[in-house]
Amino acid sequence: MKRSLVLAGGGMRVAWQTGVVKALTEEGLSFDHYDGTSGGILTAAMLLSGLRADDMVALWSALDVGDFASGLPLKEYLKGPWSLQAFGDADGIRDQVFPGLGIDVARIRSTDIAGTFNVADFTHKRSIAFEAGEIDAELLAAGMSLPIFMTPLRRDGVVYTDAVWIRDANVAEALRRGAEEIWLVWCIGNTGYYGDGPLEQYVHMIEMSATGALLADFAEAAAAGRRFVLHVVKPQHPLPLDPEYFLGRISTDSLIAMGYRDARAYLDAASPTGVPADAACTAMTEHAPGIRYVEGLSAKVHGVRLTLSVTVVLPLPGESAVPELAGFLDYAPWGARIFLAGGAVDIDGARVTYTARILHDGAWLRLSARRDLTDDPGWDAWGDMNTVELAVHDAQDTLVLSSDLTLGVRGLRRLVASVEPVGTHGLVSRADAIRRVLVKVLGRN
Repeated sequence: MKRSLVLAGGGMRVAWQTGVVKALTEEGLSFDHYDGTSGGILTAAMLLSGLRADDMVALWSALDVGDFASGLPLKEYLKGPWSLQAFGDADGIRDQVFPGLGIDVARIRSTDIAGTFNVADFTHKRSIAFEAGEIDAELLAAGMSLPIFMTPLRRDGVVYTDAVWIRDANVAEALRRGAEEIWLVWCIGNTGYYGDGPLEQYVHMIEMSATGALLADFAEAAAAGRRFVLHVVKPQHPLPLDPEYFLGRISTDSLIAMGYRDARAYLDAASPTGVPADAACTAMTEHAPGIRYVEGLSAKVHGVRLTLSVTVVLPLPGESAVPELAGFLDYAPWGARIFLAGGAVDIDGARVTYTARILHDGAWLRLSARRDLTDDPGWDAWGDMNTVELAVHDAQDTLVLSSDLTLGVRGLRRLVASVEPVGTHGLVSRADAIRRVLVKVLGRN
């Protein structure tokens, strides 16, 4: 069966797609064709550069988010806002991000795997699916040069820019190449929420054009009697927007862990017949009001540092939503980073337990990390909060790894700094979310 991996856009947050690639690789899935649009160009380019999933994880984790930003010459800003081409250019992406992510244009051009990159030809108002063999760094960067934010590429009388306003996922190209099974990796928001302010409405325009073009591809395939199996990996809720990524409110590591979690959730329930090719395939729900935080816990096990990092979303008191958990385990004797699947958070009085499955050496293990916040007599409140009991069991319930992990003062500072409201819009709602959490934590009315 000929299989295509179609990587939709999603801004600079497409690190999430690397977690998806990791899970698909573990499942043994391989692809005959990769297609990338907008931010999805990064993932497609990394794959066509011959990078393994674990390499992609490591490179994204080490990337400086500031490398994405690249300003124009000062004289351009002095022209005033009404004469400004864009806020910046794509030089940072081309000169810093591509090398930082191991993107090798020469290798892409010579690969035996079919690959396409979608770039908008603004001059003729069309989207061009450039073959891997004809791409170059400037065209790749142009395909990610979102209007207003980055200047376009001008070449031979043609203006090239991000294809997002024409399409953000090229299912039609995959079908044209004979794909019988399409895996669509979608990280563009798709809910009924319509927000206020220019940023949210700019994003809504992207959502409308992206989803509209996708549905047009489906309709065209149906009209032609073209049958194919469609699988869609997507977040349950819209991912944080780019400003949150640039401001450090969400990290690359957390996004990758979320991608792995979301892919595993789809794979666990996937049907061989896929999902219907309709508007529901990319639909998401808005986050219930809550709080997201990240904590990193560590210890030395047999003289080697072991680290458990978790990203947790706790609904606010009174909300019916369940807590969410994503994360990973770093332990050198076990090889590359191991991600959490099927994560859950159980709060039973003063006991908080994180549970998940992890894949190690081809076998699924059960992980639990428990913190007991019971305030025992004496001056040990910090010890109660600081210590988490980690246990990993195999399928026969044999203990294969255990340790008391600690948060530490530095980890506590990072945890507090990471606290971020989710599912709230506007300063008043965000402030109220924090207030409600403090009331819950401090036990005040």
